[in-house]
Amino acid sequence: QVQLVESGGGLVQAGGSLRLSCAASGRTFRNHAMGWFRQAPGKEREGISSISSNSYRRTYTDSVKGRFSTSRDNAKDTVYLQMNSLKPEDTGVYYCAVGPPEAGLETNEYDFWGQGTQVTVSS
Repeated sequence: QVQLVESGGGLVQAGGSLRLSCAASGRTFRNHAMGWFRQAPGKEREGISSISSNSYRRTYTDSVKGRFSTSRDNAKDTVYLQMNSLKPEDTGVYYCAVGPPEAGLETNEYDFWGQGTQVTVSS
């Protein structure tokens, strides 16, 4: 069974850090871009970051530039999102997703999703 499983979410104070992981099982996604998305309560899902299949291109939405960093380990079929200087507005469910090799930050570019992990940032 093909799965993407996110982990690493939790409750953190503003200014703190978390590292999210997304592990693929059942097949490899090393030839695909991997994206991270966030959905805050009452809001649409938004693209946070994407990383191309060879890690050459990394894209971030403006609100997280300089604070978040994405990376991947293709040998482990795992993608990461390092989140620093967290703010209360970063609160939401974070999802990873698989897309074509050069996918960006649009949800409709991605066709396979994990179940999400909750991140809550307290003020």
